[in-house]
Amino acid sequence: MKDAVLPRPSRRRVEADHPPYDVTAVAAVLERWAGTPGNLLPVLHDVQAALGHVPPGCVAQIARALNRSRAEVHGVISFYHDFRRQPAGRHVLKVCQAESCQATGGRALTARLEQLLGCGLGETSADGAVTLEAVYCLGNCACSPAMMLDGRLFGRVTEAAAERLLAEARQDA
Repeated sequence: MKDAVLPRPSRRRVEADHPPYDVTAVAAVLERWAGTPGNLLPVLHDVQAALGHVPPGCVAQIARALNRSRAEVHGVISFYHDFRRQPAGRHVLKVCQAESCQATGGRALTARLEQLLGCGLGETSADGAVTLEAVYCLGNCACSPAMMLDGRLFGRVTEAAAERLLAEARQDA
């Protein structure tokens, strides 16, 4: 592997302590996208696909390899809601928070899901089974309220239907 994609000690300032991550997996992604214009987003998507999230510790490695600032890489990660800075649960449940879904019971649905999971939006249940995320449109407005469980879209979701879907997901987890 090229030295440019592996982290090197910083002489200018001390890096914050971050949990360890798979440096070689990130290096492999960086190598695959080396020299491709506009490669930051594909790199971040591939890192998340490989590791399940974009670990904070890899920001400096990515920035150095792509000749960008750490602030720029961090800014992209924090701007796009689909990038995670910590691992998600075994299942990801996205609940629409847009106006159409709110008007048809989305807030009550969200509150019930938070109660059932024991966590809020942007958090993972204590058992690690489900991560609950807010989204601001699933493109299913005619069938509000909507949610997506592991990439499967559901419309006209009632609290009872959501409970059944959660129970099925937790059995699989």
